[in-house]
Amino acid sequence: MPEIESHDFDVVVIGAGGAGLRAAIEAKGRGLRTALVCKSLLGKAHTVMAEGGAAAALGNVYPEDNWQVHFRDTMRGGKLLNNWRMAELHAKEAPDRINELESWGALFDRTPDGRILQRDFGGHRYARLAHVGDRTGLEMIRTLQQRAVAMDIDVFMECKILRLLTDGSGQMSGAVGYWRATGEPVSFTARAIVLATGGIGRSWKYTTNSWESTGDGDAMAFWAGADLIDMEAVQFHPTGMVWPMSVRGLLVTEGVRGDGGVLRNSEGKRFMFDYIPEMFAAETADTEAEADRWYDDHANNRRPPELLPRDEVARSINAEVKAGRGSPHGGVFLDIATRRSAEYIHRRLPSMYHQFKELAGVDITTEAMEVGPTCHYMMGGVRVEADTAATTVAGLFAAGEVAAGLHGANRLGGNSLSDLIVFGRRAGMGASDYAEGRSGDPSVDPAEIDTVLAEAFAPLGREGADSPYDVQHDLQETMQSLVGIIRTESELVEAIDKIGELRERAGRVSVKGGRAYNPGWNLATDLPSMLTVSLAVAKGALDRRESRGGHTRDDYPKPDPALGKINLVQRLVDGEHTITPEELPTMPAELAVLLEEGH
Repeated sequence: MPEIESHDFDVVVIGAGGAGLRAAIEAKGRGLRTALVCKSLLGKAHTVMAEGGAAAALGNVYPEDNWQVHFRDTMRGGKLLNNWRMAELHAKEAPDRINELESWGALFDRTPDGRILQRDFGGHRYARLAHVGDRTGLEMIRTLQQRAVAMDIDVFMECKILRLLTDGSGQMSGAVGYWRATGEPVSFTARAIVLATGGIGRSWKYTTNSWESTGDGDAMAFWAGADLIDMEAVQFHPTGMVWPMSVRGLLVTEGVRGDGGVLRNSEGKRFMFDYIPEMFAAETADTEAEADRWYDDHANNRRPPELLPRDEVARSINAEVKAGRGSPHGGVFLDIATRRSAEYIHRRLPSMYHQFKELAGVDITTEAMEVGPTCHYMMGGVRVEADTAATTVAGLFAAGEVAAGLHGANRLGGNSLSDLIVFGRRAGMGASDYAEGRSGDPSVDPAEIDTVLAEAFAPLGREGADSPYDVQHDLQETMQSLVGIIRTESELVEAIDKIGELRERAGRVSVKGGRAYNPGWNLATDLPSMLTVSLAVAKGALDRRESRGGHTRDDYPKPDPALGKINLVQRLVDGEHTITPEELPTMPAELAVLLEEGH
């Protein structure tokens, strides 16, 4: 193969969402030669779709909020499957990272006395989310992007990375990919690499995720020898649009419920009360307003039932639809029109107003929205060390949605945005320390690069084979129907068999045309990642024979205390995909006491 374009850096960050930008800013601030490589255009990362806010115990609305309460909420929300050290660091450092963003120019909504305003979100005891209307992720990306541009970080846009490369000692040494616009190959050498590639949601038919979320980082780390953990822990957001079909799955921010929206079934009943038996006293209230007042007692940790953790709300909606009490298009109704004034909705939820008005012809100031569960977020992913974000491969680091541990079995809303900046910074620090301490120059094997590129180019011009679009369609149907919000052993076994068949078909896909501006070929290069992570999710779901957080087994409907103490670790061993249970790290007594009743 002819000589290809190549670049050499100290730190290469793959992914330019919140985590990637923050990691690159940290490495560049240390004086290291830093590259930021992104699959799409700078500023178009999926982070912009995170609308409701970033969770941090600033205590601006409820002074009694603190990192200990945030830690407890995160651990309980994750059903104690979390890495306790990650949850501790996140709770302690999130306020500093939010204040840092403000110092860099982020324009958060304000309290009457000028401090950062915070809103309610599911699973958080106190109003804790710093926000910018319902466009918080966009403001975060704008702020971080401006900082990165001002620091003159080298950015490689519309560059798809195919594989990570290691040297003879097993250290991470580089990556190979291609320019999406031209199809021309490009390689990087690096002393350290940070993965910040986001999620895996495009393997499901209905998802909030943008086209970039094909699990590239999870798969590339796995192929390079890194551990994956808890891949079964996929979150289905309770409220995605269900109509029209062209936008089914599009996110409806939890901020609607945080600002007073309630869920109703086809009978007009506010059904979430039915799924909270321990809080049944609220149902004795004569009016909905009285029930609201009963729940509005933060000191006793009573919250509106619509603001329970996402896994619980999603399962409740699913149950209503299955019982025949769903909306006309297979969801339920989210009503804020009868709860808040039009002025309030326009001010607090401008994006939601325009989204429903333009896409569904619904005026949310006068009508209810049709919503339902949609694949949203990956709690599992690449196993990392909490303090440094180091993976189990030397020289490889990971942060953001691609990294596992912080959220356990279920992520609380708002924790994702603060996760990005807390662990994006720590990944940047860890990678910088590694790069500075590494002896010798990193090297990559040209023959390995040639092999990777030959595999990527193979579908071009191949005759008489499947279309990559057909394989993707069948994968999405398989994951939606067999590895969805409710799972059973027979369906998971069937899914694993089907994914095996799809992997064979993916190896034979054919694409017409050349490499330049060819979306069919771009999809063909995404399929190996999508199929690898889909198999990992199905295998993990089969082995976790319990229901915990975002993972629900209809044949094992209760949590198993023994399984609640383990991570399911997946790795490649001599080319074989293995899965092994390993005990969670032991939590220190001073943190364990925070999880006891009364705290």
